[in-house]
Amino acid sequence: MTKILFVCHGNICRSTMAEFVFRDMVQKLGISGEVYIASAATSTEEIGNPPHPGTRAKLAEVGISCAGKYAVQMTKSDYTAYDLLIGMDTANIRNMTRISGGDPEGKIHLLLDFANGGAIADPWYTGDFDATYRDVFSGCKGLLEHIQKNSK
Repeated sequence: MTKILFVCHGNICRSTMAEFVFRDMVQKLGISGEVYIASAATSTEEIGNPPHPGTRAKLAEVGISCAGKYAVQMTKSDYTAYDLLIGMDTANIRNMTRISGGDPEGKIHLLLDFANGGAIADPWYTGDFDATYRDVFSGCKGLLEHIQKNSK
């Protein structure tokens, strides 16, 4: 089983969107039993809060529910527990590396490294949940292809 942790600053927008988009992709392929998917924050600001209303609305628009999700914080032990820890921007990567105490196994990546590269803008600031969804979808699609190619 491949274990993936999506991470962003607060775990109410980007990482939550990635968790549920990726879960939907995996379910549609019938490989849910092969991949464990979760998400977390690097900060404590939103711990215990549900996903942002914009995230919930965008996911609902594409037929994906994120009901029951509440923000949690990444811990040092997550580095050992997960095969891949996927951040949304370089600030996330810096904080993930700090929380983990380094990245000796090369498990920490940007989501868009699996697609066209770059960072996923935080819709908390931009208000553009459509753009975030497009980037998240693109990155998740590339990540899924990467996992499928490397698990054979």
